[in-house]
Amino acid sequence: MRGSLTTGDMDYELIEDPERLRTLVSELRAEPLLGVDTEAAGYHRYFDRLSLVQVSSRTTHWLIDPFAVGDLSPLGEVLGDPAIEKIFHDADYDVRILDRDAGLHLSGLFDTQIAAAFLGEKQLGLGNIAEKYLGLKLPKEFQRADWAERPLSEGMKQYAASDTAHLPELRDRLRAALEERGRLHWAQEEFIRREGTRWTEPEDGREAYMRTKGARDLTPRGLAILRELHEWREGVARERDQATFRILGNQALLEMSASPPPSARDLPSVNGISEGLAQRRGRDIMAAVQRGLDVPEAELPRWPRSPRWERDPEQEARVETLRDVRARAAETLELDPGFLMSRALLDELARVQPRTREELERVPGIRAWQVEAVGDVMLKALSR
Repeated sequence: MRGSLTTGDMDYELIEDPERLRTLVSELRAEPLLGVDTEAAGYHRYFDRLSLVQVSSRTTHWLIDPFAVGDLSPLGEVLGDPAIEKIFHDADYDVRILDRDAGLHLSGLFDTQIAAAFLGEKQLGLGNIAEKYLGLKLPKEFQRADWAERPLSEGMKQYAASDTAHLPELRDRLRAALEERGRLHWAQEEFIRREGTRWTEPEDGREAYMRTKGARDLTPRGLAILRELHEWREGVARERDQATFRILGNQALLEMSASPPPSARDLPSVNGISEGLAQRRGRDIMAAVQRGLDVPEAELPRWPRSPRWERDPEQEARVETLRDVRARAAETLELDPGFLMSRALLDELARVQPRTREELERVPGIRAWQVEAVGDVMLKALSR
């Protein structure tokens, strides 16, 4: 039966008291499975933070406010219990933020996005999967809400509850389909791997401003201006706890770096800078531009030279052969080729050139389900 869910349809309990959280955990220990989701404040805020935890049994729904209850550690008894199945949709970020902000880890995961990928689905958003398998249109109006604001509006709370309310039934449909196709154990291998995900700080040899899309097109002088503008924007965003794009967009930074405005009066001609922003922040923006212009020539930032790689025609030929094999296998299995096996793993197989299944199983990064699904055809291709 197809239908739509609108705000106002969900009954839920908002948990704001630490003692109530502890009693809730005792109640949840009796549940065989739970739908779980999190909301964070990263889209609107400079300081991303865990802002809401949603939990649903098959019949009841709870919204846990981390700002109100403070210590979320009691939830660890449930999230870490392998006897209670936790159903997430695309748990990757949830697992990371639960680790970073609450020190909580998962055991007993069922990820509906991973399950759908093993069923050959191409559109893996929760809305797409819920519509196909449950005939249900989920609300979208609060997808980019500021979840750190308090009090939460009733519409936001309804939306948050709806995100987990249907996960148990969706899990049932997807699990049955996986069992029918003999792929449940494939998905379970990926569930276990995702349980081990932890928060790690981004590592990049470049400074943050160099990661701005389009920065490579700038001259060294332009990079110096971008560095100063980026640092200024970061400082304002940090002070106001606002996302950087809400202070000033990347396009404006790049435009000013490539063609510095002569004065504050010229700022409104820059894409993304309004008259009001020019009046409020014009002096600071122009000071940042001038600092970039004042950097001595010898001290201008430059892109590091990329390492030169010697071509290996035989290696490249093996990779192309494996790509063809992957494409045919993916079509037969009705799986996305990149999901079936990544390009990086194909490169590694072409480099290592395993000859037996035992050698294939020892290739770093390969999954047991991949060996089962395409191991024989990969070995055959490498033996030619």
